[in-house]
Amino acid sequence: MEIRQTSADDLATFVETFHAALGRFPEAPADATGVWWAGIEAHRGLLATQDGRPIGTATSCSFELTLPGGVVVPAPGVTCVGVLPTHRRQGVLTAMSRRQLADLRDQGEFLAVLLASEATIYGRFGYGIATYSHRLTVQRHQAAFRTNTADTGSIELLTRPGATEVLEKIYDRYRRAQPGAVSRPHRWWERGAGQPPIAPADRYVAVHRSSDGLPDGYATYALDNGTLTVDETIATNDSAFTALARFVLSHDLVTQVVFKHFPPEHPLRWQFADFNAGVLGPHMDWLWVRLLDIPRALTARGWFTDGELVLDVDDPFLGEHNRYLLTIHNGHAECVPTDREPDLSLDVRDLGSIYLGGTTPSTLVRAGHIKAHNGNSATRADAIFRAERPPHCLHWF
Repeated sequence: MEIRQTSADDLATFVETFHAALGRFPEAPADATGVWWAGIEAHRGLLATQDGRPIGTATSCSFELTLPGGVVVPAPGVTCVGVLPTHRRQGVLTAMSRRQLADLRDQGEFLAVLLASEATIYGRFGYGIATYSHRLTVQRHQAAFRTNTADTGSIELLTRPGATEVLEKIYDRYRRAQPGAVSRPHRWWERGAGQPPIAPADRYVAVHRSSDGLPDGYATYALDNGTLTVDETIATNDSAFTALARFVLSHDLVTQVVFKHFPPEHPLRWQFADFNAGVLGPHMDWLWVRLLDIPRALTARGWFTDGELVLDVDDPFLGEHNRYLLTIHNGHAECVPTDREPDLSLDVRDLGSIYLGGTTPSTLVRAGHIKAHNGNSATRADAIFRAERPPHCLHWF
């Protein structure tokens, strides 16, 4: 088996091979716009071949990730990972993943992210679940708000074709302040890559403007048989989110509203007169994080509690085991090798899970994944790793 980097000449082969791995057929040419793979950067891919025939694919997208503290860092988004059904369970996926992580390290990356189609696969490669998402379903007849505070802004209704520029600008403002959010490169908007609202599917777009006319939020939605489904609600402040929620919940000919990718711990349900008007479910994993350079990763993010921890980190996939002293002072971290006794022993995937603050270390201690070596180390770790608000990612790639 050979694994090689792809070029623009490999695009059609790459797209066809990945579709074959999924048991599907491409619905458009490989270089088409308005399809979910239109954002692929041909030079970032890997193609596994055997006897000259393609058998597997993997690539990554040039994204940025917002860390706690509003720090924005490069974050290659791993995607289009697939192996032909004739060659599964023969080590192809493992070999591609190992090559990809090595390449990313050589390129100077200190972390990678992905969305997992199967949760049992990527943990063994060192990825950990870092953000979660919900679906909120609200019956319209129960959707009265507890207070009737007037919105000082306004809402403009657009259709998807004319809204690209305003959607791109609002999303970019939002993602730079939201821990766990991933960027949407201009190329994706330009080529209609991904899922709605980036893809040019028929959607209505409700754009909220503040009292001074600045666009500060949007909701994209479609109505079918009485169910209004909101692809995403993006808002740079709570007032804009509430105004957009009121707008879709007051829509005529609607029996229920479904908010996809509803943020964890969002206050909207508390704003209803009946807390049970909104039903959460399912609760799903979303963004997975893989740390490639632990000291760089830990010193990159912002911190909100002073303290120190000794972390004993095992990385079985890359065959590495290291111990670090993490010291936090005035929002900044120092992370250096140490031979001190550890406070926590953990796998690199568990460090990825707690990295953005979406999962507490004590949860993974109780689950048996992390070992706490003294009575208060898990509590200290919870305080140290917390973020300013729960991380959330709703970008699909």
